[in-house]
Amino acid sequence: MTAEPPMPRDLEPRLLRAFVAVCEELHFTRAAARLYVAQQALSRDVRRLERELGTELFVRTTRRVTPTAEGERLLPYARRVLEAQDDLTAAFARGAGSGGAARPLLVDLNSPGLICGRVLERARELAPECELMARFESGLTGAAAEIVAGRLDVSFGRYGGLEPALRSRLAQQPVRYEPMAVLLPLGHPLAELDAVPLDALAGESVYAGAGNPRTLEWTDLARRLFEGRGIDVAAPAPLAVGPEEFGRIMAKNRNPVLTAVDFPAMPASVLRPLIDPVPLSPVSLVWRKGLVHPGLDALRAAAAELSAAEGWLRRPADGWVPATDALIMMSLD
Repeated sequence: MTAEPPMPRDLEPRLLRAFVAVCEELHFTRAAARLYVAQQALSRDVRRLERELGTELFVRTTRRVTPTAEGERLLPYARRVLEAQDDLTAAFARGAGSGGAARPLLVDLNSPGLICGRVLERARELAPECELMARFESGLTGAAAEIVAGRLDVSFGRYGGLEPALRSRLAQQPVRYEPMAVLLPLGHPLAELDAVPLDALAGESVYAGAGNPRTLEWTDLARRLFEGRGIDVAAPAPLAVGPEEFGRIMAKNRNPVLTAVDFPAMPASVLRPLIDPVPLSPVSLVWRKGLVHPGLDALRAAAAELSAAEGWLRRPADGWVPATDALIMMSLD
């Protein structure tokens, strides 16, 4: 009688998360970037999972990676295990702490000075007993990865710009159609205008976060906006942290920067709204599915209150937004 293969020991969720990321990206480098780990560490985790299961999970060539039949069989099980782990974490680690008090809620505002800071301020007024701690992750793609990993609770940004597999693990509430603007270096010919027609940027290379893995949703929005208008997305630039470094890089490259109308003032530059049409950045409140916390309730109430009072979800007649984003902004996940 043929002996049955030994059952694998308890599998670490980290190994399954690495496996799922490679299945969805079909590329070890992209999967490693998505999980914020070194490629060597990711490959090591996948090899360890293969050893523990006693089977090969991927066919690897120099050009691509594809799941084997056993890999395809494992994928739905792995997703269910990770979803259950997320639900467990949400039900306990994100609930009451010692003594029954809710633990601090970590809220990403993207960058200081943006409109989502007002939502946080109002939420603190609505729930003064909660500790809502601000964080600044600079991009929803990066923040969403932190949310599903349990290192962050809530963020704001373009939910429709996230990968479908990532969106499936998140919930969202539409907050605002935020008018977009362009940040121009002093002396730029368009800096003399009170508002910049979009077609006036034809021939320009506009910086929109290209090359930054944390802001992929913003770069994608820019490409959709610029398509067919003769506007290029500027090549990647060094990531500048702080107004001084941002101003220095901007003065050196002289590229206009695509941003939102409430972007904080930067050295040696002027902010001008974009018109004809008015491009809109769809902003949602985003959190991990299953999260239960009174601070989240306060954030949702604050966002709904401010959106209604100030008409944040009313689209101007000449407003532009990708069709897929418009559908998402009309729904609640």
